[in-house]
Amino acid sequence: MPAPEPVGDDFSRPGATAYAAEWARAVRRIGFVPLSAAETERLLVSLTERLARALRAPAFSARPAEEVGRALVEAHLTEPGVLDWSVQALGDRFLPWVLPAREDLPELRERIASLQGAVAAGFSRALRDRVFSQQERIARSAWQARDAVEQALRDSEARFRAVFTGAAIGIGIAGVDGHIIEVNQSFADMLGYTVAEMRQMNVSALAHADDAAGMWELYQELVEGKRDSARVEKRYYRKDGSVVWTDLAVSLIRYDDGRPRFTVAMIEDITQRYELQQRLRFQALHDPLTGLPNRTLFFETLGGVFAAAGPEQRVGLCFIDLDGFKAVNDSLGHDLGDRLLQVIARRLSDCVAGRGHLVARMGGDEFVILVDSGGGLDDAVEVAELALAAVSAPVHVADQQLAVSASIGIVDCPAAETSAGELMKAADTTLYWAKAEGRGRWAVYDPERSAADIARSALAANLPAALDRGEFVLHYQPIVSLLDGSMVAVEALVRWQHPELGLLGPDRFIGLAEETGLIVRLGAWVLRQACRDAESWRRAFGESKPVVSVNLAARQADDPAIVETVAEALQHTGLPAELLQLELTESAVMGSAGEPLRALHQLADLGLRLAIDDFGTGYSNLAYLRRLPIHCVKLAGPFVEGIRGDGAVADHRDERIVDALVRLAHALELSVTAEAVETEVQAERLRALRCDTGQGRWFGAPMPADAIRARLAG
Repeated sequence: MPAPEPVGDDFSRPGATAYAAEWARAVRRIGFVPLSAAETERLLVSLTERLARALRAPAFSARPAEEVGRALVEAHLTEPGVLDWSVQALGDRFLPWVLPAREDLPELRERIASLQGAVAAGFSRALRDRVFSQQERIARSAWQARDAVEQALRDSEARFRAVFTGAAIGIGIAGVDGHIIEVNQSFADMLGYTVAEMRQMNVSALAHADDAAGMWELYQELVEGKRDSARVEKRYYRKDGSVVWTDLAVSLIRYDDGRPRFTVAMIEDITQRYELQQRLRFQALHDPLTGLPNRTLFFETLGGVFAAAGPEQRVGLCFIDLDGFKAVNDSLGHDLGDRLLQVIARRLSDCVAGRGHLVARMGGDEFVILVDSGGGLDDAVEVAELALAAVSAPVHVADQQLAVSASIGIVDCPAAETSAGELMKAADTTLYWAKAEGRGRWAVYDPERSAADIARSALAANLPAALDRGEFVLHYQPIVSLLDGSMVAVEALVRWQHPELGLLGPDRFIGLAEETGLIVRLGAWVLRQACRDAESWRRAFGESKPVVSVNLAARQADDPAIVETVAEALQHTGLPAELLQLELTESAVMGSAGEPLRALHQLADLGLRLAIDDFGTGYSNLAYLRRLPIHCVKLAGPFVEGIRGDGAVADHRDERIVDALVRLAHALELSVTAEAVETEVQAERLRALRCDTGQGRWFGAPMPADAIRARLAG
């Protein structure tokens, strides 16, 4: 780079600026510079000018150069290479760049050398001073930190002593050998000792005979360093022998190398809280009226039995329900009913006292006894009989003497083959069996019967959907004139074409339909379909048309809309009313009164026929029967079955009964149909007894509508 032209009498300012710029670039190449490029260049321009003025001063002094060296350190330009470059450049580049040409150059070079030394000296002294200052600050900080730590330690010890002495909870310190090193006054007062007495004790002396299993193993793991803390609820004996419940938290304190040093225990007296918890737990797990365990405690106990049961262990229970308890509540009041339950609960508890059985109240008037015995079913039956005897004894409540009974469901089975839920479900099912069989008795769970009930329930549940899906079909059984053998009518019999079980007869589902109330919908469908089929036969065969007879369930007969339902079926299908016959059971007809009786007359007014099914098996009131709009009676099958023709006395008796029933019906101007005609002999005898029509296997089994159509065509 060529030297700049000298300007001015003292030094070249552009040359000084160029020199400073090169100095700045060199500094930035050598190491880290905490200033920006512009800031660095401004600083070095200023230092260059100071060096130039010092060099040209009439009275020369190297002191400004020392200040330049110090300024470099103060600007944190402390890399060793910075000093080297600065000193060397001061000798090589300063004169030609900054100063004009002079004849006294040798004298200037002496001054340059002095300036170089002064820059180095100032740089070194400033650097030394900074190091000394930093060391002093570090030493001062270290002393201050040590003083702070010592003060903090003294404060910490004072606070610990204050907490240890004044804490409301007990605090104790013990060595890993269990010897008590120190306790506070609260701990000593809690156990009734003095602090001095407890310092002479070992923690093992404070053990309670009923400490929780595994608690001392937990403490041993703590002092061996296998864990850092433990927390348990523990009982302590006080010095006077009484017991105090505590919440104990123990922590391990270690040496710096990790070895166990001692343990610190914090103990809180929770006796009142524990007693309250026990009272609350008793209330939560016992029935407030009878004091017996409630269903929550029963299921906890039952779950424990299953959890601990071996592969061969059996579990048994008796599920008890009082018979007619609702009537006692309704007639005598709930207060007396509650007192009755208290007496029954006490009797049930007393009758199995000492046998290890759990008696619990499940709610309402239901109780359960969990049989704890290896005697199997015999033990469970014995408990059930004891319970029945205890309940059945007269109960005197206030001025009332009450006689009550109970039904009991008994279940006994291997624990491995069931669960708590399944066991209770089986017991509930069995209790239902006992009540259905007459009450005041026990019943034993039968898996096969239960499976049948479940299947029956499944059928009941599927009935509505089956009706919606069109799974029901009608078969028709011929009703034949006993005079000339012609088919004068057919009886519509519903069948269920089950997708899995095949074709099911009415005995499998009609009872379910009546129980669930679906019989009204199903009966309406049967009526419409039967009328539809009968109308198709009438249109096809004219005078050969048969009357279609449809069974009407008692619940249908009681339906306020029955007349409207029948009328709509006739109108919708176009079937003449005289070709429809409705069959009702004798008990349903005889029980009709009020609106149902008016409905029968309205049905008869439509022009259709009404028949009494299973005539002779009910409680016929002849005077009442005479006033009913009945057209036909159907003799019950058992009477017809007795006409076998083998000469037995029973045959003659049955024949006389049939004869009397036929005469009675004819006297009332009613036609007679005999059901269950299976043989030719039966048909001939019925014909001889002037019975009008018959139906049964002898005349044809129930068949689909197409088969009836084929028979009419033939």
